[in-house]
Amino acid sequence: MNIAVIGLGYLGATTAVALSLVGHDVIGIDPDQAKVDALRAGRVPFFEPGLDEALVEAQTTGRLRFQTEHIHTSVDVDVFLLCVGTPQSRTGLGADLRYLESSIDNLAPFLRANAIVVGKSTVPVGTAEKLKSRLAAHVSFEPYMSWNPEFLREGTALKDTLTPDRIVIGVDDPHSEALLRQMYEPMAAVNIPIVKVDSKTAELVKVAANSFLATKISFINAMAEISEQVGADAVLLAEAIGYDERIGNKFLKTGIGFGGGCLPKDIRAFQACAADLGLEQSVSFLAQVEDINLRRRRRVVDIAREELGDLTNRRVAMLGAAFKPETDDIRDSPAMAVAELLWAAGAHVVIHDPKAVENVRRMYPNVGVAESVAEAVAGADLVVVGTEWREYALADAWQLGALAKNKLVIDGRNILPYRQWQEAGWKVIALGRNLEHNPIEVLV
Repeated sequence: MNIAVIGLGYLGATTAVALSLVGHDVIGIDPDQAKVDALRAGRVPFFEPGLDEALVEAQTTGRLRFQTEHIHTSVDVDVFLLCVGTPQSRTGLGADLRYLESSIDNLAPFLRANAIVVGKSTVPVGTAEKLKSRLAAHVSFEPYMSWNPEFLREGTALKDTLTPDRIVIGVDDPHSEALLRQMYEPMAAVNIPIVKVDSKTAELVKVAANSFLATKISFINAMAEISEQVGADAVLLAEAIGYDERIGNKFLKTGIGFGGGCLPKDIRAFQACAADLGLEQSVSFLAQVEDINLRRRRRVVDIAREELGDLTNRRVAMLGAAFKPETDDIRDSPAMAVAELLWAAGAHVVIHDPKAVENVRRMYPNVGVAESVAEAVAGADLVVVGTEWREYALADAWQLGALAKNKLVIDGRNILPYRQWQEAGWKVIALGRNLEHNPIEVLV
């Protein structure tokens, strides 16, 4: 099939590469000339494991090309995939749909009557209907509009795109269903389930999934708050309740919570969407979910003050800047949020991250960064683990102890082998844990 992928961020670039690898002819379109130039040169403009190599492989087939705008070849496209961002509005909690609307306006002159337009971005329910009306105003026929939410995770984006746990197609007509099933036939051939729903249900699927995930993470962090108060251990608690098959143990990890470019803004947009529908109470719990998430970030600073008193001019080594491991994405990163709170308290924070240092330099030009863990820890009054990179779990506690001014570490991700650190003379404080009685070592 001939496919146009509009928007070449995490979602679009990965989707374009994956679809070309399974045999489709793909045009990737993005107005950012620097991004297009990088992709043409075989370089992904962000860190995603395996994607650079896959990009080069896809380009050698001749089935993948990139451009900054639609040209005459767009009239041959069977499926236009909208993969542009839907960031939080600058004036409220809702999603900013300007990029989607602009994409619709730009592709309309090239749309054939039997081609379909498919949204993949996370949007408020009813967006497909509105975009179809917008598209219809530009063309002389009734356009086809569907929704096909994405579920890729940064760090495993290519795998999630090639072998997803499910494919959801939100279609309201047989033609769109047929073309989407044809596009995903290589995945269906290896028994990946395709879930057919209407477009409005498809729009709800992603925000509902993200809201449920965020709620699960905040629930265990609420239990961590209680555990800290009474001297219980939330890690053991999570293990115990996780054996219940109705609950499961995935994402029952205590720490400084969730972040990134999706979960925080998506649950805010869901609240705004519900409010627009007059159903604020239906998702009012999401405000508490976010509040718990933000409290866990502040808890690190509270602990730092309890241990060190005034934080003015105290040197803090922040291990981690990305919102999760295996990415360089620092959008709404809990680690960076903690770092900002520590700066506000007067501390001198030095940040290390295996992949995100350049993004830190670009977005926080006045911030101290370190090229190695040892450099970050040298002379530190406090070490904070903010991202669960395996490198930090495997760090040499004795070597780092010889470099630090004060052997105090707050494990904000519960990844350190705390007994090794204690044997090396460190005072270890792990969120939600009772280290005096917990027999479990947690390694990522």
